[in-house]
Amino acid sequence: MKGNESEENYLETILILSKKLPVVRSVDISNELGYKKSSVSVAMKNLKEKKYITVTDAGFIYLTEDGHKIASMIYERHEFISQWLISLGVNDQVATEDACRIEHVISAESFEAIKKHIHIINQYN
Repeated sequence: MKGNESEENYLETILILSKKLPVVRSVDISNELGYKKSSVSVAMKNLKEKKYITVTDAGFIYLTEDGHKIASMIYERHEFISQWLISLGVNDQVATEDACRIEHVISAESFEAIKKHIHIINQYN
């Protein structure tokens, strides 16, 4: 299952925040992304309707299994692509920004082929 870029960014942000914070709330997402609280609220409603997240009565946001799958996929792509670009000599900030764009459009087949190729090259270096 693949969501749209905005959904994927929200899910990835929830995953990242959940690694840093005891609980994730809409205000945390808003602060992290620099979005208005009202925009985040609408996005959370949509993610909840799609069953990518659950929200407790206290406002704590948790990824469902499906949400976690998407977030993990996007996060892995982001980390791998940005590190790969940096290893090629691309400036850290540019590599991170490019990875943010690439992570949403690259097919699973192409991403796996790149990963495999890089791992093979690394074995011989």
